[in-house]
This record gives sequence, structure tokens and C-alpha cells, in this order.
Amino acid sequence: MAKVKPFKGIRPPREMVTRVASRPYDVLNSEEARHEAEGNPSSLYHIIKPEIDFEPGTDEHDPKVYEKAVENFNAFRSNGWLVQDEEDHYYIYAQTMNGRTQYGIVVAANVADYMEGRIKKHELTRRDKEEDRMKHVRINNANVEPVFFAFPDNEPLQKVIDTVTAGEPEYDFTAPDGFGHHFWVISDPVMIQCVTEEFAKIPYLYIADGHHRSAAAALVGHEKAQANPAHTGEEEYNYFLAVAFPASHLNIIDYNRVVKDLNGLTPAQFLDRVAENFTVEEKGADEYRPQALHNFALYLYGKWYSLTA
Repeated sequence: MAKVKPFKGIRPPREMVTRVASRPYDVLNSEEARHEAEGNPSSLYHIIKPEIDFEPGTDEHDPKVYEKAVENFNAFRSNGWLVQDEEDHYYIYAQTMNGRTQYGIVVAANVADYMEGRIKKHELTRRDKEEDRMKHVRINNANVEPVFFAFPDNEPLQKVIDTVTAGEPEYDFTAPDGFGHHFWVISDPVMIQCVTEEFAKIPYLYIADGHHRSAAAALVGHEKAQANPAHTGEEEYNYFLAVAFPASHLNIIDYNRVVKDLNGLTPAQFLDRVAENFTVEEKGADEYRPQALHNFALYLYGKWYSLTA
């Protein structure tokens, strides 16, 4: 069963949230982050992509870059740009995209659940990317960005979401990309207990996005457990930051790739090469979508094809 707990979140004051808010660390490169943070010392990019505080071209994996993340994290707290809540809470975080809003519960997820397979993965991870985020978690002693989970719909949890979001949000703004962000604090002890108990009835959580962040947080927690002879399983390092969305809230969109040219091959030659590793079936001019595991759709010169590995 899924084990979650409330926690004392470290977050910006309401008047600072739009200045602190950033996109996830892995959706833009260093130069893009440097541009977005320009003139804004309170942008979270100074913590999650601290190489922007060095000369362009600085290796983002240089030890001094990770040390800068810690320096900036401490400075944010000293400056009051990030403030820790005094009590344990769960939170509601919602995103509005293209007129549709999805609501998630912000929780501290359990490392043991990840290590023992109760948090399900659908992607393989690269060790170099794991190690990058492990260093970031390890040196900051914090999870600065959440993981995106999904869970099977649960009526009591939906009732908590509906009740809390009927009130005024703590944060409510639209980012420059047009996406809306909304945030509520769950303070009621009965609701907090309900969230903990209802998640304990859910057999599995599913990573929708953030496989490397999940792996990094869990592996650092596991390291700390092994290094602690008095380990009990309830220490803070046994948990990591996640936002869990009911499955029915999610809009799972296509994951497409565009190949710009055929590398000198004709379309027929290209399909012959593809057929070395896939069963290729022509589907005609009408859009084809993948039908099963290991099945892909290919659009080439006005025709759709089914590719099965």
C-alpha cells in the first residue's frame, strides 16, 4: 500500500510566487534558463540550474555549480523568498492547460515504496542523469522539484480536492507560457488524516513524469538509511516530494518525434530499413494511433504505417 505523509513545505510568500516560479530543470538548457532568469535574482533557476550564475559554457556538473545551488538555496531562505511552513500539511496543486484543469495532491512519498516497486515506473533511467540529481538532492538536503505521480481515482480523496479547492487559493497565476497554476494548503486535521489513510488503501502509485528525480531522491534516501545505524524508517530522508493526480484528471497526449530527412534514402528504402526491426503495415491516409505495447505510428509522405517491434 502507498505510504505518504504531510510535511512542512518550503515555499514562496504569496507576493513572491510569480518571481520564484520556474519551469522544470530538464525542459530547457542553461542558456534558456539564463535568459528566463535575467534580471530576477529570486528565480528558482538559480537553485535548480545554478550554472546560470557562472560564465556561459561553465560545465553544469562542476562541483562549484552544485555548491552554488546550496548557497542560493540558503540565500533564498535568508531573504524570505522561500519560507518553511510551521505545521505539517498536504497541499493541492492544479494546472490549467488549454482550458482544462487537473488537480493533484502534494505529498511526501515514501522511498521504500519506490525501492520495493509500489511506485511503478514506465521508463528506464540513465545513471549520469540520476547522479546529477542525486548530487543536487544530496548537497541541498532537499527535494527542490516534485515528481509527477498518478493514482487510481478515489472518492474520498476527490472529496478532499473538491472541498479544498472551493476555497480561495494560496497562489493563482498564469505563467508566461499561458498555463495556469493554482495552489491550496490543506490545514484541516481531519482532511490530512483522510489523505494519509486513503493513500494507504491504494496499492500502487505511478510515475507520470520525473523518473530521474524519483530515482535520485530514492537513492539518496537509501544511502542515508544505510549510513544511519539508528535508522527507523521515519526520518525525513525516507520521503521525497511528489504531486499525485487522480488518473481521470490526466490528459495523456502524444509523444511525437519528427525526423527531418531520410538520410539519403528513398521512402521505400527507408521502410525497408525500418522493417529490419519492426513489422511494418501500411494503414492508408487516415490517422493511425498505436494500439498496443511496442506498437508505434509512422507518418511518411501522406501515409500512415503501423510499426510493431
